[in-house]
Amino acid sequence: MKVMVLVKATESSEAGILPSQELLTAMGKFNEQLVNAGVMKAGDGLRPSSDAVRVHFNGKDRTVTDGPFAETKELIAGYWLWEVASMQEAIDWVKRCPNPMIDESDIDIRPLYEMADFAENDPEGAIAEQESALTHAMALQQAVVQPYLFFGGRCEEALEFYQSAIGAEIGMKMRFSESPDAVPEGMLPAGFENKIMHASFRVGKMNLMASDGCGEESKFDGMRLSLSLPTAAACELAFNALAELGKVDMPLTQTFWSPCYGMVTDKFGLGWMVMVPVECN
Repeated sequence: MKVMVLVKATESSEAGILPSQELLTAMGKFNEQLVNAGVMKAGDGLRPSSDAVRVHFNGKDRTVTDGPFAETKELIAGYWLWEVASMQEAIDWVKRCPNPMIDESDIDIRPLYEMADFAENDPEGAIAEQESALTHAMALQQAVVQPYLFFGGRCEEALEFYQSAIGAEIGMKMRFSESPDAVPEGMLPAGFENKIMHASFRVGKMNLMASDGCGEESKFDGMRLSLSLPTAAACELAFNALAELGKVDMPLTQTFWSPCYGMVTDKFGLGWMVMVPVECN
């Protein structure tokens, strides 16, 4: 079940008095325990209501009122979103929490509704289906697409090349012989035991993954990596480095979409577009 854990405001929080270093440290340790236990999904502290606004609904009318608001005990100073097995588990966690305020304080635990709770008013399941679609859409908004490159037995050589040519930072390398799970018999050709099963590397702001794969065949047909750099001089250096023992498909030149653009296929058969990007309005 999901619960929202609400830290109620106090006179000190409404006055904008910030927590001490000791309290921040204690709360940080508590949050770390929540994260390590897989309980905490989100959480933040809220500024005092003097920085807030309130929108009042009355039929079609909307009235906006600036804070601060009265009745401090009814206000919220912070929250967590937890996923727990039961209300009792949430209570046990809250009891372990340091007092989040310098004065007496209260923490409310509110269970979140689930779509099953509305089943009586959604007999055909149309609203539940819409909610499921929205949840899926939000998940896709957080998706990350990363290139995964297979070098057919030349992965280590490729990583060293990109490290030298375009400043790649190698994150990790795991060989087939280091796999926690045994590689199925017959999956690898002879001599691949110490080849790279998985590697991660970073070029500028981009994260990529790589492997030797399970054979010597390597094809990068129908795709290129786009490498954007801030200046033509930087493009030229990277372009020439990538072209070493490779093939220039289109020399660096000015185009209507970039003041400096070129295409090159490196010695591993991986295609690149090197350019100075232009922001489109």
